[in-house]
Amino acid sequence: QVQLVESGGGLVQAGGSLRLSCAPSGSISSINGMGWYRQAPGNERELVAELTTGDRAIYADSVKGRFTISRDNAKNTVYLQMSNLRAEDTAVYVCKIQTRSRYGWVLNYWGQGTQVTVSS
Repeated sequence: QVQLVESGGGLVQAGGSLRLSCAPSGSISSINGMGWYRQAPGNERELVAELTTGDRAIYADSVKGRFTISRDNAKNTVYLQMSNLRAEDTAVYVCKIQTRSRYGWVLNYWGQGTQVTVSS
């Protein structure tokens, strides 16, 4: 079974930068969208950034202008470049890749999550 492998999390000071990566462990086809979510302790999981069909990027208001989502189609890899990090960005970041078959069946793959901790 294909799994998503995330990397790039860690501890950084406020104002610093990190780049997250997410790649599948095997072959995935018919990708419909790719995105990043995050969940802080005591909070619900929230959308951080998403690339929809046609590579249209959607960002949470709290990260606009600071985070950039991108993808490498050849590697089916999605990235999240995070700059000017704040303490409130501290969370477990989880990637998602969605596929849609020719029959309209949707399947979501989720990563295990990578911890991002921003010290103030």
